[in-house]
Amino acid sequence: MNGYSLAYVALVVDNVDSVATIFTRDLGLRRVDCSVGDDRRVPVFGVGASAIALFEPGDPFLGGPVKPGVHHIALAAEDPEAAARSHDIAVLDDGRREGVEGAWQVELDPAGTSGVRTRFSEPLSIETSEPGPVQRIDHIGIASADNDSAIETFSRQFGCPVESRQTDLEVRTTIESFTSDKYGAVYHNGPSEVVGGLRVAFVTTGDCDLEFLQNFDPDNEGQTGNGRPGSTKQDQSAIARFIARRGPGLHHIALKTANIDGALASLHAAGHRVIDAAGRPGSRRALIGFIHPSALGGVLVHFVQREGP
Repeated sequence: MNGYSLAYVALVVDNVDSVATIFTRDLGLRRVDCSVGDDRRVPVFGVGASAIALFEPGDPFLGGPVKPGVHHIALAAEDPEAAARSHDIAVLDDGRREGVEGAWQVELDPAGTSGVRTRFSEPLSIETSEPGPVQRIDHIGIASADNDSAIETFSRQFGCPVESRQTDLEVRTTIESFTSDKYGAVYHNGPSEVVGGLRVAFVTTGDCDLEFLQNFDPDNEGQTGNGRPGSTKQDQSAIARFIARRGPGLHHIALKTANIDGALASLHAAGHRVIDAAGRPGSRRALIGFIHPSALGGVLVHFVQREGP
């Protein structure tokens, strides 16, 4: 079994129309308004082989009022109910219901998916966007309490391959100097100290990945940067704080681009707040750069530039 592909990811934003405009005007994504049950429609953007759907916080499709952020992922399955049964995961809301563009779907109990809000959906046929600043979804970031448990579900049970694993560390080394007008200077390197870190695992779902991020040291929560350019220490803090407040679950979405510095500069020039003015080192030998959540209705988004398709 080759696992499941991502059908779509649902983002909850404070102002759907405003964020949809940024997606089309500044990111070059094609908008298609799709039904989501009853007579309501939401903007959906085909990105690579999957899609992004935007929802208001109070949309009934989400099951009740929720905070802005990445709400759920939908994995494509020809028979969503049969897929859920085959993995022995409980289904919420008494079975299947009509989803995006009339595709039937089931919502899985997050207790069976390591806290990740997950649905099985019939495959969608959303027209993909033309090549532009955004090539595809690179990955969906997940604040993880236990990467081994997440891999057990999404890889061993669902059959989605593990793309890679790595450990991200920020290390501080103290240098002492002893400078004399007679004896010159002597330098002494102190022991290195890990000040921040994450255990990372990537699991492939079609043309994008799920990125599970687990705190390297639960006794060290790191610190936030208050809008300054990011670091591994700050990334660790963001994951630790998210889990403390909300529990494990979907955290951010990353968009692949061929020119990260250009993409960040373009958004900044358009008046949108960015956290990183230029790409910085990230997982998988990539450059990453974050957009401030206030620019995209409360959702944390970052660009990724790396080798490969």
